Amino acid sequence: MKKKAMYACILLILLIITVACSNNQNINRSSESKGNVELIISAAVSLKDSLDEIQRSYKEEHPEVTLKFNFGASGSLQQQITNGAPVDLFFSAAKDKFDILVEEGIIAKEDGLDLLGNELVLVVPEVSNAIKSFEALTNAEVGQISIGTPETVPAGKYSKESLKKMDIWNVIEPKVVYAKDVRQVLSYVESGNVDAGIVYKTDALLSDKAKIVAAADQSTHTPIIYPVGIIKNSAQYDAAKKFYEYVQSEDAIKVFEKYGFIIR
Repeated sequence: MKKKAMYACILLILLIITVACSNNQNINRSSESKGNVELIISAAVSLKDSLDEIQRSYKEEHPEVTLKFNFGASGSLQQQITNGAPVDLFFSAAKDKFDILVEEGIIAKEDGLDLLGNELVLVVPEVSNAIKSFEALTNAEVGQISIGTPETVPAGKYSKESLKKMDIWNVIEPKVVYAKDVRQVLSYVESGNVDAGIVYKTDALLSDKAKIVAAADQSTHTPIIYPVGIIKNSAQYDAAKKFYEYVQSEDAIKVFEKYGFIIR
């Protein structure tokens, strides 16, 4: 009798384990069938407002997909991805940073494209009337000027190139205050902590505390190109490709144009 009872207990335990495993598999299948995924997208901070809007419209069409954005300077984001950060797509504000990942084999050439362009502008506090051109930055009464750190911030690299081409870099370099990204440059200008800053036109258009006083001639700097691509080893490659295709759609393009980007 004791042996029969022991066998019955063992059979009952095995039955419970089998049912539990079956339920767990069903839950997993249900989750898979719904296609619930999270995409991590590293993107240049200058894209934040446009991508926030695109995120909302994409969620309406694809409720099963959660888009998680990591905004920052393109150079810093590229270094994070090179060092193994878990990312599904990269949206850069600099072609050279993007190309590094292609050369490293992290992004397949066929999984990337040059999607957007931008312009470089000189901004000053809304209440200021002292500076009306890039050349005016050399005036002795002009104080500090902010640009992004050229080594990691594409807008800073373009700014330095442009100022050198205008032959005013050597004069204003002692006045330059470096920032971690274009949004920080803009905040320095808005707060009056600097007399002027150089940012993308798309960022300047968002501010009501800073105004554009001049635009850099595009021949004075490297072309401003925003490439986007899928990370080759993405665990959510198919879902990443769908979003990659979506940012090229007519609806997404309208959003980018609304925020002042140039469509390439």
